[in-house]
Amino acid sequence: RYEPTWGSLDARPLPAWFDEAKFGVFIHWGVFSVPSFGSEWFWWYWQKEKREPYVKFMEANYPPGFSYEDFGPLFTAEFFDPNQWADILKASGAKYVVLTSKHHEGFTLWGSKYSWNWNAVDVGPKRDLVAELEASVRNRTDLRFGLYHSLFEWFNPLFLEDASNVFKTRRFPSSKSLPELYEIVTKYQPEIIWSDGNGNAPDTYWNSTGFLAWLYNDSPVRDTVVTNDRWGVGSICTHGGFYTCSDRYNPGHLLPHKWENCMTIDKRSWGYRRDAQLHDYLTIEDLVKQLVETVSCGGNLLMNIGPTHDGRIAVVFEERLRQVGAWLKVNGEAIYGTKPWRAQNDSVTPEVWYTFSPKEGTVNAIFLNWPVSGILELGEPQAKLGETQVKLAGYKELLKWVALGEKGLVIALPQLTPKQLPCQWGWTLQLTAIN
Repeated sequence: RYEPTWGSLDARPLPAWFDEAKFGVFIHWGVFSVPSFGSEWFWWYWQKEKREPYVKFMEANYPPGFSYEDFGPLFTAEFFDPNQWADILKASGAKYVVLTSKHHEGFTLWGSKYSWNWNAVDVGPKRDLVAELEASVRNRTDLRFGLYHSLFEWFNPLFLEDASNVFKTRRFPSSKSLPELYEIVTKYQPEIIWSDGNGNAPDTYWNSTGFLAWLYNDSPVRDTVVTNDRWGVGSICTHGGFYTCSDRYNPGHLLPHKWENCMTIDKRSWGYRRDAQLHDYLTIEDLVKQLVETVSCGGNLLMNIGPTHDGRIAVVFEERLRQVGAWLKVNGEAIYGTKPWRAQNDSVTPEVWYTFSPKEGTVNAIFLNWPVSGILELGEPQAKLGETQVKLAGYKELLKWVALGEKGLVIALPQLTPKQLPCQWGWTLQLTAIN
């Protein structure tokens, strides 16, 4: 049994499925999807920081005295079709999904008994959005279902009162935040708890170690659940399950501890923005590069989309997810279930990243640029004459190669028309019998 101490909790082995999964989809959805302007931090930037674009937006479009709470009934979700969402998630090739059950605004996407009249069952959709998505994901896909939960809430009076007492009182976590966490775990049995938003309070204020000890010892998901590292000031990148370290974290080198790169397709926001331009979205080339770099350095990629207030996944997000899925259909063996190799990227040719498939004993060299010459030089692999074989994922015939001295080899790529290429963005060489 795990003790409610970091020493004990950090010793828990991370369930193997998480490292094998490599790729998940993050969904930021909430009342902030109604103004869908600027950022999911809309309420804070408008009311607390009084940032000019947000103030002007409200003055121009809403009557005087309109409050953030008035957006609640406008969060309608009339086009939310959880089966369609599940089908898009499945097509993306992702192995898990993480939905924002509650963001810093405090609005819960389930009918929480600890969030009276500020939840999706009492206000707005009048539906349990968490339950609906959970059922569809579990019935229609093999994805693991996870939930994001914000510890703090910007404007909750109980939290503000605790903060003014320098967190010597604990009214907010004991009556709101912790009961919600126990509620979502018991009700929906999520296999990822993605905690966020410490509100500048220490983990002792949140009783994070007490909750995690229950989660690992006695909860219905104790054997399979994974957690992140955002459990109070000082815990990020130090304590918990996998490390996130910061948003959009992509170190570019191997880390000793399992980590995740959570990032957004929209470069500027986690929530949906009606004012986003096409150049604000990462291209499929950008996304493949992120995935390959992250996995070769031992991380998982958690790629975020923001649905609309009426429950649609914007077509640009759907296209990107389906494109990643199409890429993974060809190159998935170089991603899923792999381990980092002794070299993460190539020493001779830039934009070549390595992974290792332990079951097959294959070294995967994923190259992001197809060389004009049709010849690819790799500086890292040590080939064995008469033994090493080189294959292009999605192409039948073996490729010809020549060894270069101590290590390195030159590979002749097949001469293919654009239509004959196994995929369009990034290709995998599978090398067997490599030293």
